[in-house]
Amino acid sequence: MQELEEKIAHLTRTVEELSDVVARQETEIATLTRRVVMLMQREGEREAQASGGIVVGDERPPHY
Repeated sequence: MQELEEKIAHLTRTVEELSDVVARQETEIATLTRRVVMLMQREGEREAQASGGIVVGDERPPHY
């Protein structure tokens, strides 16, 4: 009986540790996602300013 109680205690501790890891990862992923969105917006604005207008992927260069 004591052996089972020890195993349960160990498993409970492991589950709690894993839960903490998942919670930290969730926070970090949310932070990184916000940063990626911000960087994409910033780069889009930079491209729009560099070309003097809206960026269109299939637009032909002016020398054609």
